[in-house]
Amino acid sequence: MNIPKFKLPGLVARIGGRLPQWPHSLTLIAGLNAAAKMKLLPLDSLALLEGRTFLVQVLDTGGQANFTYRNGLFRPLFSAPQTPDLSFRANLSAFMQMIARQEDPDTLFFNRELSIEGDTELGLVVKNMLDAVEWPQMPKLPGLSH
Repeated sequence: MNIPKFKLPGLVARIGGRLPQWPHSLTLIAGLNAAAKMKLLPLDSLALLEGRTFLVQVLDTGGQANFTYRNGLFRPLFSAPQTPDLSFRANLSAFMQMIARQEDPDTLFFNRELSIEGDTELGLVVKNMLDAVEWPQMPKLPGLSH
């Protein structure tokens, strides 16, 4: 499946930014904790995340997720940290392309489609951890061509 580059209308971000943000954090940490439980995330890398704070902001939806990693679990932060240890900002299409492994974070970063700010060493740990993940193959849906 090829995900095109797109940007949602500004109205979406204006409305999305006014909505509660905690559901985004809960959804993201549920996925991260599931990946950790399935041993998709390397334990040695997870240990380096201990006590660190993160922000993932989807610019064109107005959504953001704030979380930390503590005592072996990703946990939501119900308010944004003043200065997160690491933040990622991009439009929805860039995050989708990265998750689908259609584009890598370096390409998105150098094309100014992904902003990464904060602790450089922590950013490299997270990038390398995500690059090392062997995502399970999703079953192909009947009738869809790729």
